Amino acid sequence: MTLDRLVCANCAAPVSEGRCPVCRANRERLQQDGPFAGLNPAALIALLVVLIAAVALLAHQTA
Repeated sequence: MTLDRLVCANCAAPVSEGRCPVCRANRERLQQDGPFAGLNPAALIALLVVLIAAVALLAHQTA
């Protein structure tokens, strides 16, 4: 999930603005997540399908 879509339950402001301590803590936690944390499930599935297709093509070429 991206920061621009999150709204803080504590102050009702966008988390990306970091107005309260809760916003700032969540913003830091989300920024420390891995490189795939910002991808939605559909993008992860598409990436997995492309990876499987590439491996299948490579296996087919070597056989």
